[in-house]
Amino acid sequence: MQELPMNKASSSRLVDREAAAALIEPLTELVRRAGAAILALDRDAMRVAGKIDGSPVTEADLAADRIIADGLARLAPGVEALSEERAALAQPSCDGSFFLVDPLDGTKEFVAGRDEFTVNIALVTNGTPQLGIIGAPALGLIWRGLVGRGAERLATGSGGRAEPIHTRPFPKAGEPWIAAVSRSHGDPATQGFVAARPGAVCKVLGSSVKFARLAEGAVDIYPRLAPTHEWDIAAGCAIVAAAGGKVTAPDGAELRFGKGTRDFIVPAFIAWGDPSAAR
Repeated sequence: MQELPMNKASSSRLVDREAAAALIEPLTELVRRAGAAILALDRDAMRVAGKIDGSPVTEADLAADRIIADGLARLAPGVEALSEERAALAQPSCDGSFFLVDPLDGTKEFVAGRDEFTVNIALVTNGTPQLGIIGAPALGLIWRGLVGRGAERLATGSGGRAEPIHTRPFPKAGEPWIAAVSRSHGDPATQGFVAARPGAVCKVLGSSVKFARLAEGAVDIYPRLAPTHEWDIAAGCAIVAAAGGKVTAPDGAELRFGKGTRDFIVPAFIAWGDPSAAR
């Protein structure tokens, strides 16, 4: 795997947009490889352990993490990589550019035998996700985006043609609109947010597939008013922004990543397909 050029002028290891664009294809290949490793394992036979926070971890999480960690070390040796599976080793604050990795998002979906689990890699620069890749290996799809350069969807098979994607305008008053909600992590605040807005139709989805469906215009909004982690949402934030949408805190404030938040927690967020609808 060829090492790609970084911006050497900055001591904070900034990856500029041109270098980020050069990373898209090799990072996509990493996501493909990690997804293939997950699919190669027998879900029924693997051991499922529990983390300190009660969330599950499997051999598949660890296998995907090894592939991605090795690949990033070869691709961008000067850029820090923070993975969910190695978060205890990470610095609480990350300057410049760094990778945020969730090698298997939706482990509960995976263990339950469902197809909505994903592999996620994001490149964050100065606290903002600028590049994101989400692979759904069991669905045979990858979504990716670079802020300022657009977003696209492609099949995981070799030779899959990349198809540009874009978020859609918010429906007019009186028309129904679709809210993506979590299958495994529902919470009363999110349910109340959706219920308070007439015309909502809930679409239940798992993992970061919710961001992907928002980015491709299949849903209008994805609210989560309960805590999650930065690695769960960074790739999705980049793809949604690249596709024309916006992800904010519930009060409209910008989300910041790698800035010393305890345990890399994001208290809540709302992902909007149409930024003009954010309020």
